[in-house]
Amino acid sequence: MKLDFDKLKSIVASGESVIPVVVQDADTKAVLILAYTNQVALEESLRTGYATFWSTSRNELWEKGKTSGNRLALVSVRINCEDNSLLYLVKPLGEGVCHTKDESGTYRPTCFYREYS
Repeated sequence: MKLDFDKLKSIVASGESVIPVVVQDADTKAVLILAYTNQVALEESLRTGYATFWSTSRNELWEKGKTSGNRLALVSVRINCEDNSLLYLVKPLGEGVCHTKDESGTYRPTCFYREYS
């Protein structure tokens, strides 16, 4: 396992103004993903009711699940005390959440499926 300690450097180098978004299942409270949003992606999420982010790797809007069908219905948006990160409470729709699949070919229910050891 190789952690990407340079991720934030690459985001800063892109010049895009973003903040992190923790995405949590509104019912189970499981943390599903960590993503980034800019003003446009936040407004799109609020307009459509589906979690939309700014893809820091592709430098474009990314509606989670638009191609896979594994969308995230937005229930609530919360802001942290320093106004520099968000929490999206969502209801997952579809087969899973993570873009990776398990050994049986099923989308994983969260991107946090590995334990650091």
